[in-house]
Amino acid sequence: MLFSDRPRAHYQNAPAHEVICQLRFPTILTINNVEPADFQEAIREEFPQYARRQDVPAPRLSGLGGPNVQVERQPPVTNYHFLSADGAWKLNLTKDFIALSTLRYPGWGAFARQLDKPLAAFIQLYKPAYFQRVGLRYVNIFSRQRLGLEGASWAELFAPAYTGPLQEPDVREEDCLNCGCDLLLKLDSSCQAKIHAGPGRIQSKGGAQDPEVKFILDLDLSMSGNTPCTLAAAGLETLHGHGTRIFEGAVTDTLRQAMEPAKR
Repeated sequence: MLFSDRPRAHYQNAPAHEVICQLRFPTILTINNVEPADFQEAIREEFPQYARRQDVPAPRLSGLGGPNVQVERQPPVTNYHFLSADGAWKLNLTKDFIALSTLRYPGWGAFARQLDKPLAAFIQLYKPAYFQRVGLRYVNIFSRQRLGLEGASWAELFAPAYTGPLQEPDVREEDCLNCGCDLLLKLDSSCQAKIHAGPGRIQSKGGAQDPEVKFILDLDLSMSGNTPCTLAAAGLETLHGHGTRIFEGAVTDTLRQAMEPAKR
C-alpha cells in the first residue's frame, strides 16, 4: 500500500533530518537590490542572526540543437539568511522565494507556528501577487542502530513499493550496491509528490562518510498553480496531509513501534 489513512503520530524517535518549506512568487526586484530592513525588524525577535550571500545561478544555454550554442551567465541573486538564536531555524528570502527550514523538526504544529509571523510580515511588506509554487519537503533518515533494529532487514521495515528487489528471497541486502526508488506522483488536481527512497550512506558536511547504511525517505511535496496569498497556509496544510498519508504508508508496524509513537 502506497498511502495510509492512519493518523500521523508524534514519534519519540522521529526520523526527520531536515524539513523545508518554500513558497515561490513572481520576481520582486526590490528584494534583490535593497536590504530588507523592515522585514528584519518584524522578525528579529525570533530570527536575530542575519547574513547576506550572493548566489550565482547556473549559466543558461541558448540555441541548443543549432551550430551556435550560447552560454549566458546569469546575474547573482542576493540570498538573505535569518537564523534563530540557537541556529535551529533558518529563514531565507530572495527575489523569487521565501523559505523556512530546520534540522530539529518539532512536529507540524510547531513548524507551522514558526512560519506564521515571517510569512505574514512578508505578505504585508512585499505584497506578492500570488504564490506560483508552494512546497514542503521532508528528508527522513532512518538508522537501524539508533532504533535498536540492527537485526531487521529494510524489507521488514518499509513497504514493498520502496524496497522491491529486497523483498525477493534470493536477494541479499548486502549484495545490492544500489537499490533506490524514485517516484513522481500526482496527488490531486494541483499537488504532486517527488519521492526518493532507498538505502544509502550519508556524507557529512566535512566530507566524511557515515559507515552505517541508513534508509532515506525524501518526500518533496508541491502545489502548482497561482495560489492566493490568503490560501498559502491552507495549501501547506494540504501538503502536510498528503505527506502524512505517504509516510504512514511507507513504514511497517515493526518500524512504527521502534520509533515509539507518543501516547495520546
